[in-house]
This record gives sequence, structure tokens and C-alpha cells, in this order.
Amino acid sequence: MYLTGIADEASQNIIEQISTTRELGWNAIESRFVNGKNIHDISDHEFDQVVEALEGSGVYINAFGSAIGNWGKDVRDDFSITEAEISRAIPRMKILGAKFIRIMSYKVLDQEDQLVDERIRRLRLIVEAFSNEGITAVHENCMNYGGMSWRHTLDLVEAIPGMKLVFDTANPAFNRDRSKPGEPWQNPIEFYKKVREHIVYVHIKDCLSPSPENENKEIYTYPGEGHGCVREILQDLKDNGYEGGISIEPHLAAVFHDTDSKNQTDEDPRDIYIRYGRELMNILESIGFERTPYNP
Repeated sequence: MYLTGIADEASQNIIEQISTTRELGWNAIESRFVNGKNIHDISDHEFDQVVEALEGSGVYINAFGSAIGNWGKDVRDDFSITEAEISRAIPRMKILGAKFIRIMSYKVLDQEDQLVDERIRRLRLIVEAFSNEGITAVHENCMNYGGMSWRHTLDLVEAIPGMKLVFDTANPAFNRDRSKPGEPWQNPIEFYKKVREHIVYVHIKDCLSPSPENENKEIYTYPGEGHGCVREILQDLKDNGYEGGISIEPHLAAVFHDTDSKNQTDEDPRDIYIRYGRELMNILESIGFERTPYNP
């Protein structure tokens, strides 16, 4: 098992992302934003600067946290938007040697018909495009169709050959289970165990579920302090011989999908990121979950 993180939550400057990663004693970054844009959307010049900064640093990009099919994309949008993101991501991932790319299944529509067949058609094309280049596309249980419940995720897995999962520990705690009467908050342990055999990558995030006391908004916390069942899930991963990546996504300085988040703070994002990583390492050490450096 190796540790990595979405280091734009420390800084959007690649030099600072690298130095923060090294301060934690890690050697991998899950790259998402650089200079305010997703790594597959920055200019060629900016990408060259990323490559130059990484050379000789001892830090590698293990995965792309792409915007492909994410919560901001509508499955009714022209598919050329997705195709362009894929065509920009693949050559950059090959240059950097990144092995995984996070994808989603497009935002949930405000209508009964979720256009499932079109989502599946697109996801098959997305997964196949990356698979043909030796890259694994991993679907995240976020605010998208697959994130509506573990049943929705499994429906996609069964319909899309080669699609694997990145499991986010906190996302179930603030997403409704659209497969159950009354749509209660999802249960992170239940979701995790139902999809466990398809998980090849993990995001560590934690939060308190929305409630009247917190204005019906999730409140992000350090790992192990919320309703994401972080410790229990990590223990189960260890017990089941998990050897993949574990990536931190604190969401404590800012929440990328919610500019009104209550978690914005004046505290230095770098300090938050480092503390978050160290608290995760403390949990891992307490359960005897051994880690190794990322092997590019």
C-alpha cells in the first residue's frame, strides 16, 4: 500500500505540491488542478513546467483526478467535450507514467429518467479509450449517477467491461441512497463492502453528515473524526490484503464542488494538508497497515 494525495488542496502551484508531498515523506501526487485548471486542461507550456518540476524531485504523478463525466457534466452535453478531455489526458498520462484516471458517470438529472443507456454507452467508450493505452479508469462514488447508491455503482460495473472503482470514504455520508425508501443517507461501510471486490484505489475524506444543527450541509473533518467510517474501512482493507494507493482529499480548506462550503478557513491549506496526511499515517500505524513508496 502506498500513500498519495490530491495535492492541489495544499497549493495549486506544482512546486509547492511537490515540496508538501516530500515533507510528508511521500513520493506521489494524484494530480487534479494546477494553476486553476485540471491537469488535462492546462496549456502545453504549463504542462511542460509540470514535467520539468517533477524531473529529479523523487515525486511522481500516480493518477489523474480528471473532470471526465464529473458532477459538473451533463450526459446530454455533446460527447465531443468528453472526447477532447480524453485526447488531452492520455498523452500527458503516458509522459508522466500515471496509471489511474478518476472518472465519473455524469451528474444526476433533475428528472425521473436518468438516461442510463446513454451513460453506459459513454462510459464504455471512456473506459475502452484508456484501457487501450494501458491506463485504468476508476469510477468514483461521488455526486453522479453511480454515486446514487451502491446498487447504481454495481449496475455500471456489470455493464461496463474493465471499469474499476475508486472508493471515497466520505461521499456516502452526505449523499442520499436513491435505492431505498425515504432516501436515507448512505452507509459508508455498507457501500464499501458491497463494491469492495471492484476497488483498486481509495480516497480518504471524512465528514459529518448533513443535519439541522449544521444547516443541512456536510462538515468536513480530519480522518477518523466524521461519519466516513475511515478507520473501519482501512482496517478491512488491511485485513483483505489491499496493496493499492490511498489518496487524501481533505476538503478542509475549500470544497471544489461547493463554493459556499462551511469548511473554508483562514488556516494555511498546506498546513491542513500536512496535518491531514500525518493523522492518516497515525491511523494506519495504529492498525498495523504497512506502507511502501509508490512504485512508478
